[in-house]
Formats: sequence, structure tokens, C-alpha cells
Amino acid sequence: MGNHTTVSTFLLWGFSGFPDLQNFLFVMIFFCHVTTVTANVSIMVAIQLSHNLHTPMYFFLCGLSISETCTTMVILPRILVDLLSDNKTISLPECATQMFFFLGLGGNNCFIIAAMSYDRYTAIHNPLHYAIRMTHKMCLQLMMASWMVGFLVSLCIVITVFNLSFCDSNTIQHFFCDISPVVSLACDYTLYHEMAIFLLSAFVLVGSFILIMISYVFIGSTVLKMPSAKGKYKAFSTCSSHLTVVCIHYGFACFVYLRPKDSDSFHEDMPMALTYTVLTPLLNPIVYSLRNKEMQIALMKVVDNANRLISQRVNKRTLNI
Repeated sequence: MGNHTTVSTFLLWGFSGFPDLQNFLFVMIFFCHVTTVTANVSIMVAIQLSHNLHTPMYFFLCGLSISETCTTMVILPRILVDLLSDNKTISLPECATQMFFFLGLGGNNCFIIAAMSYDRYTAIHNPLHYAIRMTHKMCLQLMMASWMVGFLVSLCIVITVFNLSFCDSNTIQHFFCDISPVVSLACDYTLYHEMAIFLLSAFVLVGSFILIMISYVFIGSTVLKMPSAKGKYKAFSTCSSHLTVVCIHYGFACFVYLRPKDSDSFHEDMPMALTYTVLTPLLNPIVYSLRNKEMQIALMKVVDNANRLISQRVNKRTLNI
């Protein structure tokens, strides 16, 4: 931390400007949070219990579900507490920790999605050698690299942000400790800091997006060479869920983190950031479950097993009574 930092706590202004909407927002965000955690945990359980889903694609999907669940746990419980509480302060170390985990998990999501595109390219381009190339060791290495790069970049951004001097207002015009609302409070925020943060953000968002686009250029080239229309349709259909997630994830993220900022843009960013932090983690499992028959069957088995287990416990309690 910088030696000139005089602010020790921040005030998360968030939705304080909308007192009439506090209860509605609490109910909506709570419902989305519970649904998101339930949906992602269901996908993880379904993948673990279904042996036919023990493939690289579902390994990465399971990793993405874990990362998305952790992302919501970093942000949403704090929002729910603040919506019910008059005390919306957050200490400087807590703010730095929240930003570190949010950015690290967000970067991890980007690189896992990039790894999933490489997996789809390998499966379509050379299906006969797919099992040889996408081994369990290779999948683990890609997953570990995603986590390491995401959190390394996050650490660099957090060190840059919290080595600044905060000596003016301590009111963050946001519902969590995001980059732009925090650095806008700094006294010594310069073009150098702005460029450093922008390049680090661009490395994650643009860098991973370029990797995805490279994979899909090769996928498109391979598919166009296929002789049958049925083969082309089947190849593209295996990528449809992933492409939908890419559009949702990068559309919101690039709008929030790569466009120029001013003091008025924080109010514009809040609805987008709320969508990004609340709805995007919920949409990912919905997209993969609605567009994937294997996942639908696996989820139905999970639901049936859960219902059977509940019924057995209820019957045992009834007999004991």
C-alpha cells in the first residue's frame, strides 16, 4: 500500500440512490444467486456422476461452473447484506481482497472459455487423434494455466490500484470494489496507471478472445471442407453452446472494462455490471443444459436421484414416528 493513503474505509454507495427499490433488488438478486449456485452445482454433480460426461469438454465446463460459482460468492452475498444494512462501509484490505478474487476469477473464466474453444477445434479438426492430444494431463495443465494467469494479472492490477493514494472522497459509486470506481477516488491516478490497468485488462479480455477467434477460424475452415451438409451441421452444433457463452461473456465484459470512462459512466456501468455479475453466471448453465441433450439426461438423473433420496428419508422418518 502507498505511504500517503489516508482513507482506511470506503462506502459502497451502490443502490443507495434507489431506496424504494432496495427490497425488490434484494429479492431479485437473492433468487438469482440461489438459482445460479444450484444450477452450477447441479452441472458439477451431473458431470461427476455421469461417466459418459468424463470428457475434456465437460471437464472444462465443470471448471467454468466452479469459477462462476466462486465469482458470485465474492460479490453477491455482500450486495445482499448491503441492501438490508445501513452500514455499507468496507475496509481497504477487504476492498482489495474482493477486487483480487473478482478479477482473478473473471480472468480465469476468459481463459477457460478459450481452452474450451481449443478443445472444440481439436475435436473437429482431427477427431481420430483427439483422445491422444486432449489427455487428462493436458486438460489439467490448461485449467491450471487459466487459474494462474487470471490471478497473476489480477494481482498486478490490485497492486497498481491500491498503491495509489486515496485522500479525497471515500464513496465508491458502485455496489462492489470494481477498478474504475475505486481509482476515480485516488489523488495520484495518472495516465501511466490508466494505461497499465488498460493493458492488463486488454491482455485478459482481448488476448483470450483472439485465441478463441483463432480456434474458430480453423474450425470454420475445417467445417467448410466437409463434404456432407449433415457433417457440417453436426460440427457447428457442437460449438453452438460455447459460441453463445462467448457472446454473452465478452459482450458484457468488454463494454464494462474496455470502453473509455468518465465520472458519469459509473452510473451507466452499474446496470451492465449487475447483469454481468448476476445474470451471466446463471445463463451459462442454462445455455449448456438447454442446448445439450447429454447434459439434459445427466441433470434429469441427478434430479431423480435427489427425489429418490428425499423420499427414502421421508419414509424412514414416517416409519420411526
